[in-house]
Amino acid sequence: MMYSRLTCMERRELRHDRHTVSLLTDHMVFSPKYRGKILVGDVALALDGIIRKTCKDLNIEIIDMAVNVDHVHLFIKYPPKYSVSYIAKRIKGRSSRELRKAFPHLKEWCSKSLWAPSCFHGSVGHGWEVVERYIQNQEKPNAKSLCTGSVLKSGV
Repeated sequence: MMYSRLTCMERRELRHDRHTVSLLTDHMVFSPKYRGKILVGDVALALDGIIRKTCKDLNIEIIDMAVNVDHVHLFIKYPPKYSVSYIAKRIKGRSSRELRKAFPHLKEWCSKSLWAPSCFHGSVGHGWEVVERYIQNQEKPNAKSLCTGSVLKSGV
């Protein structure tokens, strides 16, 4: 699911908080346990809403996002008071609870946690366009990667 496109300068604006000025971005990828192909239909739509709400609550800007059947790509700009592991924990924890509550069949499939314990994080410096093209290509079945980075080519 795509978000409204902002101009390059709008997206890269520095974040001004009370005691800091920052531009922290992260490309996060996480998947359901056993790489299950469960993020379809209403589950995918609900997950999209939960991630948006969680990011809004944490004052995190979603630059781009793609919910695939067996993994999620999230490109975010976040405040320096949070670590990327804390952000992943909040997003994965809340979405696991809410999705398993709303869709009981997910509890039968994975009773304690929906998500695999691991998560990929890639800090994004000046390669915004590469990451955005990669995430946008995730929405097209069998799309070939336009990216040149070895991490992105690996299919993470």
